[in-house]
Amino acid sequence: MNSLLNFTDTHTHLYSEEFDQDRDEMIQRAMNAGVSRFFLPSIDSSCTQKMYDLEQQYPDNVFLMMGLHPTYVKENYLEELAHVEKELASKKFYAVGEIGIDLYWDKTFLKEQQQAFQYQIQLAKQYKLGINIHCRDAFDEVFEVLESEKATDLFGIFHCFTGDLGQAQKAISLGMKLGIGGVATFKNGKIDQFLREIDLKHIVLETDSPYLAPVPYRGKRNESSYTLLVAQKLAEIYQVSIEEIARITTANSQAIFGI
Repeated sequence: MNSLLNFTDTHTHLYSEEFDQDRDEMIQRAMNAGVSRFFLPSIDSSCTQKMYDLEQQYPDNVFLMMGLHPTYVKENYLEELAHVEKELASKKFYAVGEIGIDLYWDKTFLKEQQQAFQYQIQLAKQYKLGINIHCRDAFDEVFEVLESEKATDLFGIFHCFTGDLGQAQKAISLGMKLGIGGVATFKNGKIDQFLREIDLKHIVLETDSPYLAPVPYRGKRNESSYTLLVAQKLAEIYQVSIEEIARITTANSQAIFGI
């Protein structure tokens, strides 16, 4: 492992079936690239056992969140929320996520998505945890719920942040760090144009692997070792060393996750 670098991938779906053929090798590649901490968001109850298995296999490196992803808010969402509540009561998690609103694929369950989002924020407050927000084509709707829950005990990460400067500042004012991943390396990603106006103390690194691979792997399977490529891009944007990016963003992740 690169001993000078200590990266945290704050959002990686290590349990995804895309890694079924080479998961251990992929995790080792990430560790060799200096990534020592992997935070896994939950999608729905179908991934819970896979997450627990990975935590058991990598107890010093894998840390879990619990939540119901907005695109999995369907007819049975109350059952799924009951599962989230039961798991939160039964073991240690480091955030509630990924939760939020997604209007890109389907608007059918918008009302239920809003209810599930707000309910899970309240669970996070109950357990004194941060939240991990998924937002796609839904900034207004997400901010509306966050405003209604605004408090000193509301904090977390705005995962895969792709908004503009004003939206970034609003997210920060509501207690969020910005999760920056592969999109920062895209020519049309746009966030690279204003990121330097955001203090590094508000930024955490993520991959969202297996999705949203950074350049030069765009369109291919993403993996946690590519955290290094995101860090290199940020070092370029902020005109600081990659060691400094690693140090600050990992400290920011520790502030959110409590570890």
